Amino acid sequence: MNLYNLIIQDKESVKLDDVFLETKNKEQFVQLIKEQTYAKELQEYGLPVNNKILLEGSSGCGKTMTAKAIANALDKNIIILNLSNIVSSRIGETSQNIKMIFDKAARERSVLFLDELDQIGKARGSDDKDVGEMRRLVNTLIQLIDYYPENALLLCATNHAEIIDTAIIRRFQLKIKYEMPSQEFLDSYYDSLLLKFPEDLRNIERKYDISFAEAKDYTFTVVKGNLIEKLEKKK
Repeated sequence: MNLYNLIIQDKESVKLDDVFLETKNKEQFVQLIKEQTYAKELQEYGLPVNNKILLEGSSGCGKTMTAKAIANALDKNIIILNLSNIVSSRIGETSQNIKMIFDKAARERSVLFLDELDQIGKARGSDDKDVGEMRRLVNTLIQLIDYYPENALLLCATNHAEIIDTAIIRRFQLKIKYEMPSQEFLDSYYDSLLLKFPEDLRNIERKYDISFAEAKDYTFTVVKGNLIEKLEKKK
């Protein structure tokens, strides 16, 4: 399998201020960026630089956007890998593919973003041979995380941290949880989305108890409907 077919190509430029984050989470990401920026100075004092981060929480709450924003802030290339796309029926091939991508990220000092980390855990089967194969894959991943260089950044995301091997979880220096946005937080997000449109298109019935991604899709669908209705009246 071609290595570049596994990597999600995404050139979207995102700033940290563009990502709707809880205050505590944003503060942690700001410090992470500063630690990376002043890594040499911190290391002179014998201080470790956090570079292995686990993002956990529901889909659509900003984990991928956060990874892009951090890469942008550090002026680094981002390599995005969805583990659900890489798990092969031949476990040895999966291990080899993951190792190649880790090597590429380390060589280029990139930000490596592994999405759906729980796919490693979920892939465990019931028969002894399959479990043994998956254990070897988990061991490979642990070794790759352990030896990932400090001058590169590893961000992993999961919706189901509870099913990931605890040995993998322990490798992360920071574990940051994303909660579903509150009504107040979603109102701020709706306001920011609608601000770019004329006032007569902003009248939408707002939905709550949904993720940012769902709110965005819903908002744009309603605004498009309003715009089409307006255009048809002009005919």
